[in-house]
Amino acid sequence: MPNLVNQLVADEYSRLVHRAEGLLIVSAVGLTVRESEALRIRLGEGGARLRMVRNSLARRALADLGFEFPAGTFTGNICVAFGSTEASIHAAKVLTSPEVRKAGKIALRGALFDGSQLSAADAEALAGVPDKATLRAQLLGVLQGPARGLVSLIDALPSGVARVLKARVDAHSVPAEGAAAATQAS
Repeated sequence: MPNLVNQLVADEYSRLVHRAEGLLIVSAVGLTVRESEALRIRLGEGGARLRMVRNSLARRALADLGFEFPAGTFTGNICVAFGSTEASIHAAKVLTSPEVRKAGKIALRGALFDGSQLSAADAEALAGVPDKATLRAQLLGVLQGPARGLVSLIDALPSGVARVLKARVDAHSVPAEGAAAATQAS
């Protein structure tokens, strides 16, 4: 019977990896239930889910799909955060946030992202990837830059001429008080 249960769990892990566009392997040593629930809520805000896994079955399920992680990856209490690519980026940001790091109970061990296997360092670097809204804003800024420069350049010539003419008029005009004094003296 245990072999059947193990096979069912391994099959479920395989389906989970197939469905998820991103998967972070996380060491959760000493994480309490309250901390785990708070972490699940924060991950859920970005669309990611957190699940505890059995190390040997998760390693086997990933190996069956062609992903071989280093020996130390699946030791201790391991959970996986998974979801879409955006959800995985959000999960990496949450898992590497200062308040989570400060507790010292969570450590990234590796990741699968868009079909590629990532090391622990690469998984942490995933937290630096901007989300979709930020990327769109950056792209819009890049697209608007040349147009803004062209408008400034086109506007610079007439406004420059207007400033020169205004300065010339101001330099040669006689103040009203000076003109009244000059007419009285004559």
